[in-house]
Amino acid sequence: MPTRLPRPGHGEVISSQWQSLKPAEPEFDVVVIGGGSAGYAAARTAIALGARTAVIEGGAEVGGLCILRGCMPSKSLLESAHRWHDINRAREFGLVVKAVEVDMKCVQARKRHLIGGFASYRRKQLRRGKFTFLRGHASFLDAHTLLLEQGRVQEIVTAETFILATGSVITRVPVPGLWEAGCLTSDTALEAERVPKRLAVLGGGVIAVELGQFFARMGAKTTILQRSKRIVRNYDPDVSLELERALKAEDIDVRTGVKLLEVRANGKEKKGKKIIFKRGAKREEIVVDEILYALGRKPALEGLNLEKAGVVLADGQLKISDTMATTAPHIFAAGDVAGPHEVVHIAIQQGEWAARNAVRHLRRSPEPPDRFDYRLKTQVTFTDPEIASVGLTETEATAQGIEFLSAKYPFSDHGKAQIGGYEFGFVKLLAEKGRGEIIGAEIIGPHASDLIHELIAVMRYRGTVQELAAMPHYHPTLAEIVTYPAEEIAEQLANR
Repeated sequence: MPTRLPRPGHGEVISSQWQSLKPAEPEFDVVVIGGGSAGYAAARTAIALGARTAVIEGGAEVGGLCILRGCMPSKSLLESAHRWHDINRAREFGLVVKAVEVDMKCVQARKRHLIGGFASYRRKQLRRGKFTFLRGHASFLDAHTLLLEQGRVQEIVTAETFILATGSVITRVPVPGLWEAGCLTSDTALEAERVPKRLAVLGGGVIAVELGQFFARMGAKTTILQRSKRIVRNYDPDVSLELERALKAEDIDVRTGVKLLEVRANGKEKKGKKIIFKRGAKREEIVVDEILYALGRKPALEGLNLEKAGVVLADGQLKISDTMATTAPHIFAAGDVAGPHEVVHIAIQQGEWAARNAVRHLRRSPEPPDRFDYRLKTQVTFTDPEIASVGLTETEATAQGIEFLSAKYPFSDHGKAQIGGYEFGFVKLLAEKGRGEIIGAEIIGPHASDLIHELIAVMRYRGTVQELAAMPHYHPTLAEIVTYPAEEIAEQLANR
């Protein structure tokens, strides 16, 4: 167990006595710092391999970013907004709905109930696991020693290897006057119990468009201000434009190519907030009641004292190899803190990879380390229409010099989508020019987050467009739409 240090004076950190109290041999084989999705996966894997393992969680709450302030609470809110949007379209389907209103307190109560259940389950997993679970803030004293602090209690934790799974925090991009005027962030917006009349969203990434549409559907007059020339830049341009078209159809004002200049409290009575910005040479301004700051997140590394462990950073980022190792060969990383794709299923895989390679390292195993492969990287944006992708985009394939064929088919021309009233979106496939192996897919449209999994399965086994086109699909279903671009590419290949 950890070694308790003598109680320090107020504000004092023990810096000299720990060396004399440090055990001769490390107490643990693997110590995981962070108890979220990546950290739990790493600890579970290390224990299964017979390693003496500890998990340290320093957050005020236990559960991890996905459960507490990410995927799950945001999707709960979005589900309420999407249901409300469907109710407002009822007459289109011949239905008359009366006396329905938004109750944000009830929306939040439902979310908190769900999150409470998810977090409770994660706490049980951590506390009842076969590993040692420790609470407190961890910082390195040397390459194999941590100082664990909880309040005024300080302990020493030693290990052969470490896995960093500390997640991410909000990046504070400097915008003059913004923080003085006040704003919602991607964390605090999830707790909002009122909908502002006028909302400006700073940013155009996944968080920005999801929460921007949420507030718009709940009644806010919403403006999205994006620095780059298009929103959701991690997808291809045609996907970005289709989402922008859908958002504008809901009267969401999307402005791209924006340079933020200043935020001010508006007028002497300070009613509202004025945002001043430029688009090209033109200076513009808008007045809103609230601002949602959604300009990104960064790895949570502050206070870890990684330099004492021999870990080198590059512009505040960890340098991670495909074995999930940092620049210190006995320290690995997984999840948001490691990047490059901040999504849960990848975080879990990274945690498993990191644990296996950490155990190999401490046992001096002659086995080659596992190397992480992002061939099947999957991304989803839970707007309406949803966006999902797997593998390469056209932009990425072109940048890598890969010769490919692509084809897409719109939902607006698909029978089941028309029946459902789905106007926007398409399915796009990419296949290499040789045997027609599918190397990428993007779906923007209804249930894209579910439909993408058929393509993940086909790509997992290196399937071709010819094989996908030949697979039977029930009619009428949304799923059958994937066969149409597959047939088009297969025909192109046959005629070459």
